[in-house]
Amino acid sequence: MNPIKRRSMLALAAAATAVATMAAGPAVAQDWPTKPVRLVVNFPPGGAADVIGRSVAQSLGEALGQQVVVENRPGANGNLGADAVAKSPADGYTLLLSSGGAMTVNPFLYTSMPFDPQRDLVPVASAARVLVYLMVHPSVPVANVAEFVAHVKANPGRLSYGSAGNGSSPHLAGEMMKKAFGLFAVHVPYRGAAPALTDLLGNQVQFMFDPGPGLRHAREGRLKMLAVGSSQRASGFPDVPTLAESGAPGFDADTVFGFYAPGGTPPALVDRMHTELNKALQTPRVQDAMRTLGAEPMVGTRAAFIARQEADRARFGAFIRENGIKAD
Repeated sequence: MNPIKRRSMLALAAAATAVATMAAGPAVAQDWPTKPVRLVVNFPPGGAADVIGRSVAQSLGEALGQQVVVENRPGANGNLGADAVAKSPADGYTLLLSSGGAMTVNPFLYTSMPFDPQRDLVPVASAARVLVYLMVHPSVPVANVAEFVAHVKANPGRLSYGSAGNGSSPHLAGEMMKKAFGLFAVHVPYRGAAPALTDLLGNQVQFMFDPGPGLRHAREGRLKMLAVGSSQRASGFPDVPTLAESGAPGFDADTVFGFYAPGGTPPALVDRMHTELNKALQTPRVQDAMRTLGAEPMVGTRAAFIARQEADRARFGAFIRENGIKAD
């Protein structure tokens, strides 16, 4: 066949497929779901993403009349789970719940990525603004941020802090604090926030920025909460100061957790999933789960979610580049 004619035929076939997909989109969205939906959480069980994901899965499944099955796929600061979803069929039956890091931080941390976050994943709905709380072991003889800074400076390199992994929001928060106050402390990365919290409780590390699972331990006196790493105070802890108020102006380590679909998912189906997820996020079960984490629910438009993601990509990217942080 003539090469030019062959290219023309291929182009026509591709165009016809695109038109057919667009035409079928509303019908697919109306019928969705007709079978169980897989929700991939790209962090281990017990962490903030897992708690949010499981509460949403239950409420969403009840509303849709189909089971929403949670699958934990941790690794590489969320890259493994995100990549699995990016390579899944774009049919609405595989979703990702991720911290913002896999989308806004990882591209700056890794020399190569197995997927393109902006091309291969479609933002569907924001879930929550997840705050990080500065927690210290009770054996650390401090009662506030000023005393903590003085203690770390008096003991350079003797204190260590845990995180959910290289490039996680707890890790970046620790690096931000070290830079803001001129501190020297040792970073110990874990495979998720839950094991880091376990070692903090056991005094294997002396402090960490906790994304929520440690709050009950602080309430019960097993940890000391000194500050929140946000631009504003947490609604659930109005008496806890921010680090910005405690000598680090502009400090903000919050990330937005949200839901994503594989690239190429029909727009009508994305809109349907957005609507149903927003409904699930407003159920008492999910709101209660958010409160246990000290997170702030973020139910809004897709446009607002995308805009926040772009803003986070710019600010975290700048900090990572300036400080030469790498994960590999």
